[in-house]
Amino acid sequence: MNHSFWSGKRVLVTGHTGFKGGWLSLCLAELGAEVVGLAHSPNSNPSFFHVVGAEHFVSSSIGEINDLSLLEEVLRTYQPEVVFHLAAQALVRASYRDPVGTFATNVGGVVTVLDAIRRAPSVKAALIVTSDKCYDNREWVWGYRENDRLGGRDPYSASKGCAEIAAQSMQLSYFSPYAADGHPARIATVRAGNVIGGGDWSEDRLVPDIIRGCLGASGEVQIRHPHAVRPWQHVMDPVAFYLGLAERLTTSPEGVDEAWNIGPEADDTRAVIDVADALVSAIGKGRIVTNRAASGPHEANLLTLDCAKAKAKLGWNPRLRFDQAIRWTAEWYAAWDQGQDMRAFTKQQIADFYEA
Repeated sequence: MNHSFWSGKRVLVTGHTGFKGGWLSLCLAELGAEVVGLAHSPNSNPSFFHVVGAEHFVSSSIGEINDLSLLEEVLRTYQPEVVFHLAAQALVRASYRDPVGTFATNVGGVVTVLDAIRRAPSVKAALIVTSDKCYDNREWVWGYRENDRLGGRDPYSASKGCAEIAAQSMQLSYFSPYAADGHPARIATVRAGNVIGGGDWSEDRLVPDIIRGCLGASGEVQIRHPHAVRPWQHVMDPVAFYLGLAERLTTSPEGVDEAWNIGPEADDTRAVIDVADALVSAIGKGRIVTNRAASGPHEANLLTLDCAKAKAKLGWNPRLRFDQAIRWTAEWYAAWDQGQDMRAFTKQQIADFYEA
């Protein structure tokens, strides 16, 4: 990635108040970009957004991603050149409680964003972030490739498969070179694995649950599916990929405006219990308790990604291995618990990532 590319660039990040969107926004600000955000208010307290003081380096618009008039107003006012679409309902168990809202946000949001972009002449590239859960998960041992069947049993996973289909439909219908006289913005989707790192306080997500347990009064860490296997990666690996791919879309788009998997090395795909053990050990306190809820909703046991395409075509490789990702995550929460300046601490982790 050419860091100077982002200096002075006008960039819209939807979902900037979320965990991954917050890290991306801070990275962009550090690179000198003019960052605009559109999202709900942070849905947790504490939140990464407030802990790092993102209100001081992002121009925020608070509202619904499906509010087309608001989105058009943001695009018209700020004239962004690059759009990163991360706004989503991002939790599997929450999708069981609210399937209508999940599909409306995760599928309708993609359509709304791309519909607004096709009338925004400033936009040169749009990157749509979906999920590794967009695949029809057969729970086989092979990693899913970008041309494997899309699907999903739970509403969240199904909505991400639908989001991929919706993004491709909008791209082929309204954007060049696929549509005659189409909008020139180039579009790609990215399917990242399970992301960990400092600043995530979402409900029903493994790392935040572990942190709340370790730092809570009881010190008890409850996990539901200890043997479920996922492709874990530190948040900086997908964020750095998003930045590099968006630059390629803008400057030399041939062959990159398509779908991409981003995950860890194959031997860093681990079971939930491995993550819990490693994180509790890194924090230095906490006790793991398995709490299998027999009546709970279905959650997949095995999911892995094949990232050979990104490695072969883009020369990409993940920078942080599993042990590093766990250590950086534990160090971030320890620093927060000690009352350190978390914007400065996070900026240092970003700098260390690029030096890795």
